[in-house]
Amino acid sequence: MRASDIRRGQAVVIDGKLFVVTNADHNTPGNLRAKVQFKLRDVIKGTILDKRVGATDDIDTVNLDRRQVEYLYSDNDGHILMDLETYDQNTIPKEVFGDDILFLKPNTPLSALFHDGKIVSYELPKTVDLKVTDTPPAIKGATATNQNKEATLETGLKTRVPPFINIGEVIRISTEGGTYMSRA
Repeated sequence: MRASDIRRGQAVVIDGKLFVVTNADHNTPGNLRAKVQFKLRDVIKGTILDKRVGATDDIDTVNLDRRQVEYLYSDNDGHILMDLETYDQNTIPKEVFGDDILFLKPNTPLSALFHDGKIVSYELPKTVDLKVTDTPPAIKGATATNQNKEATLETGLKTRVPPFINIGEVIRISTEGGTYMSRA
């Protein structure tokens, strides 16, 4: 597959090792040749690798088994996910999710990608609904547009919300940027 066609969440084989793409940025600097900057996570070691390749270079991809799982809870060992087909529970190291765990509350369904029976990647839902646990009160008379305030949500995620949002309200958050979308 051409490097420019590879997206986040896909599995690739580079130098004989299996990696999952965590970020892919396509750059065309001026009149130079287009490049793709990948951020890759080694499936076995969990280490992160930055790799820059030409946009037209061929990279071997691996087909992963996609299944629905449910996030149950987190403990000291990692995050516990349950396969919704077999009801098997898998413990995922905390490094796999990173900050994305802030979008998940218990019993959140998501898609997981398996390789040889082991979870190697996941896909978050496009949006999640979370409850506001802390935010300053609205300032009366403040009518300027785009005057958002900081809010802390039930999972610990911090985001900017409009001034009319109060503590206890459930809001819809985009998982791509962590931004407020609407009231739920």
